[in-house]
Amino acid sequence: MLTGQQSTTGNYTAVAEEVKLFTLENKAGTKLIVSNYGAAVLSLFVKDRYGKLADIVLGYDDITAYAADEYYIGTVVGRYANRIAGETVFINGNDYKLPVKEGGYHLHGGQSGFNKKIFDAAPFQQHNKKGIVFTYSSPHMEEGFPGELTLEVIYTLDDDNAWTVEYKAVSNRDTLINLTQHSYFNLSGNLQSPVDGHELKILSHWYLPVNDMQVPTGEIKDVDNTVFDFTSFKKIGKEIAADDAQLKLSSGYDHSFVLEKQHSAHLKHAAVVKEYMSGRKMDVYTTEPAIHFYSGNFLNEIKGKADVVYNERSGLCLETQHFPDAPNHPHFPSTVLAAGDNFYSKTVFKFSVE
Repeated sequence: MLTGQQSTTGNYTAVAEEVKLFTLENKAGTKLIVSNYGAAVLSLFVKDRYGKLADIVLGYDDITAYAADEYYIGTVVGRYANRIAGETVFINGNDYKLPVKEGGYHLHGGQSGFNKKIFDAAPFQQHNKKGIVFTYSSPHMEEGFPGELTLEVIYTLDDDNAWTVEYKAVSNRDTLINLTQHSYFNLSGNLQSPVDGHELKILSHWYLPVNDMQVPTGEIKDVDNTVFDFTSFKKIGKEIAADDAQLKLSSGYDHSFVLEKQHSAHLKHAAVVKEYMSGRKMDVYTTEPAIHFYSGNFLNEIKGKADVVYNERSGLCLETQHFPDAPNHPHFPSTVLAAGDNFYSKTVFKFSVE
């Protein structure tokens, strides 16, 4: 593959001429394959403790599958990641109607969010790192959100084995913004194997309980003495089938963990995932106030890469973001972006072996 150029290898098929693939590769041999369709991560090849490369993210062989995808696999999600209860949001006293799913909640930016958009893309190369700048202009009232929003999504792969995701945005009207990267990770490299044996640590003492819409109730609850305590390493499958009302609502973990109750925008260590057999380890750092842990509970008979079928818990998501349903909870960090203000967010996925 041509590093930093449109890829001409593999089995990916473009849905249109403007859909392109790019490959970023570092000195360690780590290889990130992305598309300008939804800023999707198609593959991420990382070495295990024996030096063997394997793809550690779920994805599809054909780019047309991303157009049909309902699981947000590998894509950037917005304008508002996660859920907002009801169809009406108020921004500085003005009300706006958002598209809602059956059940009465807005999900991941609407019927055609950023995961379904074709971005402009510009590769770049600097000392010890390579990257892509994706840009998209979201028109005023797209999916019900006010303001023309100009968005940059920047992916960088450096020689220290860190994949950095940065978001920059500005709107010409007051609006809402909450962005995340929705890759499903399986550090074993065996994408048909469940992630139950992965060990997870989340550097948080609080989580957000949800109601039957899987929308936060507004409570910020201590994880102590609950199945949500990941303050030390714990296998994902250890308590996932416990008799717990919150787990039953979501068929497993699908909850936000609070990294800070007031948004500081400082880069924080948020989570660590380890897979024993491969030795792969992933550390997550973010400027966001929350990280949403989704254990892939609703994956079901999805035909993925190389004819592998993805099912329940074939991959896990660690979605750095603001709190879900923040517009309905004034004590949550605000997701309002004032007209003319610059939005910035950064998340780092750092890979190593042990």
